[in-house]
Amino acid sequence: MEVLYNSTRSQEQAVKASEAILKGLSEDGGLFVPDHIPALDISFGALADMSYQETAYEVMKLFLTDFSEDELKDCIDRAYDAKFDTEGIAPLREADGAFYLELFHGPTIAFKDMALSILPHLLITSARKNHIKNEIVILTATSGDTGKAALAGFAGVEGTRIIVFYPKNGVSPIQEKQMVTQKGENTLVVGIHGNFDDAQTGVKRIFSDKALAEEMEKKGYQFSSANSINIGRLVPQICYYVYAYARLLKAGKIAEGERINAVVPTGNFGNILAAFYAKNMGLPIGRLICASNENKVLYDFFRTGVYDRNREFVLTSSPSMDILISSNLERLIYRIAGNDSNENKELMDALNGRGRYEITEAMKKQLSEFYGGYADEKETSEAISKMYGDCGYVIDPHTAVASAVYRKYEQQTGDHTKTVIVSTASPFKFTRSVMEAIDPKYEGMDDFALADELCRIACIKEPKAIEELRTAPVIHDRQCQVGEMKNVVREFLGL
Repeated sequence: MEVLYNSTRSQEQAVKASEAILKGLSEDGGLFVPDHIPALDISFGALADMSYQETAYEVMKLFLTDFSEDELKDCIDRAYDAKFDTEGIAPLREADGAFYLELFHGPTIAFKDMALSILPHLLITSARKNHIKNEIVILTATSGDTGKAALAGFAGVEGTRIIVFYPKNGVSPIQEKQMVTQKGENTLVVGIHGNFDDAQTGVKRIFSDKALAEEMEKKGYQFSSANSINIGRLVPQICYYVYAYARLLKAGKIAEGERINAVVPTGNFGNILAAFYAKNMGLPIGRLICASNENKVLYDFFRTGVYDRNREFVLTSSPSMDILISSNLERLIYRIAGNDSNENKELMDALNGRGRYEITEAMKKQLSEFYGGYADEKETSEAISKMYGDCGYVIDPHTAVASAVYRKYEQQTGDHTKTVIVSTASPFKFTRSVMEAIDPKYEGMDDFALADELCRIACIKEPKAIEELRTAPVIHDRQCQVGEMKNVVREFLGL
């Protein structure tokens, strides 16, 4: 059955998957959502014998229904290849009573590679299917990981340009160096003087600028997005939850049909929304445990039903979660509002205007499968130290937030259901936070010396991404104020 995509903010005509991917964001400012969530049409037993690529096809074919089998398999094969350092693509590691789903084995050593390795291919295929002659301009805001993963995916891709905005003092040194050393004449990286929410709001404002869109059309350009607002980012993320369940079944860790819980370190909400979609496809997931850092706007939302971004923005050791406006939450709000675009739009207008909204009691009742928790900086550091001390397993700060929240959940609920914890980044991406949590003696060492020491104590090989950074020259040194973002875009495109 064909899946079409609606906007969360209007009753505009539904579009096909390829059109939704091309647009990125609906013209009314809404996000594209499937008109129904399809059910898995293959047994878990059959999935247990499949590779990651085969599993991805079984999931994605149900959502991207206007892609032919050959088109979709070609996109998948180009995405999940030797650029990942493990044949399994997304391996599970059992540690301290939980299963850690390692999503950081791609070229930029963060989970964003799982979707951004395939998005360029989905986008180019979509453009070809819709007879688009314009050059596609990817406009992206990043809190650290999306930027590099998007740059790596789109660099040198014919018919595209990519512009990435990041908070100048809001990412780790490794994250920043990964971005500013990116090669490719079609790439531009800009540090803004503001936080991630400022960057994301600025990008959305540029997307909705109709005069700019008309000017670009005359010059042969059109915007699309690599952020998780693009449905082409969200659909590939569903795949690794299905794959994780199949791996557990294959390993004899669970019985077919047995429920598992999922813990996801979450800022922009896309990663845990993908788990929610997987659950609604029929994957036996019990609780969806949303783990926040000190920017705990989502924790407060699940506890009270009030989403309020009017609070201090905290810079933490888990910068990819330093977010107060969780864009993908809108897709969940739309669903629990009964797919009512008018009600959803009123709530989003309230968020844009007053910085807060409150959902109804009826909507709150539909969130019972979610559990919100948070970990402060001390708890995050302690989780890294404990995991290394007890198991010799080294985790990054984002994964540590999830680990700490999971322990709190167990203690508070007594629920010991087998659990998958999503590990979103390599510890090599945050060597300073990781190593100083393990032992204060590492304070003061430079990032690459810390990487060497991490290799030694964890008995693991340094990722290729870190090796290459040691001698990579800085290519992008552009900075701007938030209000100058549009001018930067116009200048890069020669408008």
